[in-house]
Amino acid sequence: MANIIIVGAQWGDEGKGKIVDLLTEHADVVARFQGGHNAGHTVVIGDEQFILHLIPSGILHEGKTCLIGNGVVVDPAALIEEINSLRARGLNVNGRLFISDNAHLIMPYHVAIDKGAEKSKGKERIGTTGRGIGPCYVDKMARTGIRVGDLLRPGTFREKLRKNLKNINMLMQHIYHSEPFDTDEIFSAYMGYSEQLRPFIQDTEYLVSNYQEEGRNILLEGAQGTLLDVDHGTYPFVTSSSPTAGGACVGLGIGPTRISGVLGIIKAYTTRVGEGPFPTEQNNELGENLRAKGGEYGATTGRPRRCGWFDGVSARYAVRLNGLTGLAITKLDVLDELKEIKVCTSYTLDNKKIVSLPHDSAAIDVIEPVYETLPGWQESTVGITKFEDLPDNAKAYINYIEKLSGTPVNMVSTGQKRDEIIIRRNPFET
Repeated sequence: MANIIIVGAQWGDEGKGKIVDLLTEHADVVARFQGGHNAGHTVVIGDEQFILHLIPSGILHEGKTCLIGNGVVVDPAALIEEINSLRARGLNVNGRLFISDNAHLIMPYHVAIDKGAEKSKGKERIGTTGRGIGPCYVDKMARTGIRVGDLLRPGTFREKLRKNLKNINMLMQHIYHSEPFDTDEIFSAYMGYSEQLRPFIQDTEYLVSNYQEEGRNILLEGAQGTLLDVDHGTYPFVTSSSPTAGGACVGLGIGPTRISGVLGIIKAYTTRVGEGPFPTEQNNELGENLRAKGGEYGATTGRPRRCGWFDGVSARYAVRLNGLTGLAITKLDVLDELKEIKVCTSYTLDNKKIVSLPHDSAAIDVIEPVYETLPGWQESTVGITKFEDLPDNAKAYINYIEKLSGTPVNMVSTGQKRDEIIIRRNPFET
């Protein structure tokens, strides 16, 4: 039995979907532990592209069980749409997908608050997806949230909704100057969702415990990335949950002593969506070329991603914070045409060298990256499946990242397709 956590080691969008899809072949269960439908995991199988937002990408493998854990916030309409989309493409989810009854529900007022708050901040906006994720987590922490299990208890659901709307509607009318929400209208819609989701709602914490006792391999996947963690990321420009390895234990009800390994997914360069500091950003022709060649547009929102050089400082931070036991480098092929490649090895702040990521986002805004320049390989790596077949300079680049991060590179993705990858060590086998 092995429990392997998959985390993003940058600001998200590292290509976790492909790695999860690949490792699902060695797992019995794939479980999502945080975030909401603000995530987008893209998997290419043959000539088909699948973009998943809530359902683990392990669902694309017949016979695998997929869980949406208690740490996830669920928009029921979005989840039903995703289920129906998979069914329309011939994929059966019945008996294979289970949703925690303790997961919190995104309500229509969460979306309204999210959009209204972002609009009111103007230039100081965070850059959320406007899908109600943050306000839903706020209600969770304020102990006023409505949970997935409440869909099965109409009386409880209606009473919680009624209480919440007393305050919510005052906020809507007096702060955001919009129409109040109607209890009956929301209740009717969510009871409709209840009938469609009823077969999937389970005590997933109990299921996970049983799977462990049965000796099954479990793959735990998160959304976003380390530097968007609400506690450890570039606050306040972060997500509303914990996409780091510790969040997997809380978000699925798994004890930390049960974790076998943590694989960090990291791009061969760095990207970020939304606002916030980004030390190695290249807001120039190079950045535009990386965006174009890498297809750097959000799978969920379509927003263009900001692009820059590989940041070794933040990589070391991710290794330390998550206890990474290995790395999977994605999009190596995007760098194929470059004559020279830069890697950030440290920062300077107030003319002093620093080798760790500051917690103050204002400080991160003004730090200067210190680069090491490495020679490019200027030949295609697309589709290569053996490390020894890579160009010498590509191998040297990967070895450099290993040394800089202090972590072995277990996998290297050399293209979008499922089989375009180098596997040096399989975390389930080691």
